[in-house]
Amino acid sequence: MQFDPAIAARLSFKRAQDLGELGQDFEKARAAEETFSESAGTEAKAAYRTLLEICERHPEATSFQEFLIYSTWQQVTEETIPAHFQRGAELCDRYLTRGSGHDEIQATQISDLRRSFRAGLGLGDEEEEDYDQDTLKGGD
Repeated sequence: MQFDPAIAARLSFKRAQDLGELGQDFEKARAAEETFSESAGTEAKAAYRTLLEICERHPEATSFQEFLIYSTWQQVTEETIPAHFQRGAELCDRYLTRGSGHDEIQATQISDLRRSFRAGLGLGDEEEEDYDQDTLKGGD
């Protein structure tokens, strides 16, 4: 990766605030983000779950989705378990398939994270798999 997910998370959260993406849920998200960023263990996990719930209520909140994807990568670095990789890959897929309202830099970074989440699950990059299937094998 050519970027720092922690910095990208902060910037995306700030954009979500500036754009008013979360409406009345913003204060709850701000408190959960603060807890998530400043603590560890069960307290941080509970705050992360709150952030996931808020994201589910605001599927149109592009910047907040970016923030949550970057935060999920932070979860992976704190606790390297398949569930975090799976959730990260799913969040990336949802974000990337939505297709509209994406900043090109954000979309590229999220694509990079998607590859990392999938690699953590032992899955390859689907684009590379498609290429490999279409490529002629030697001997002919």
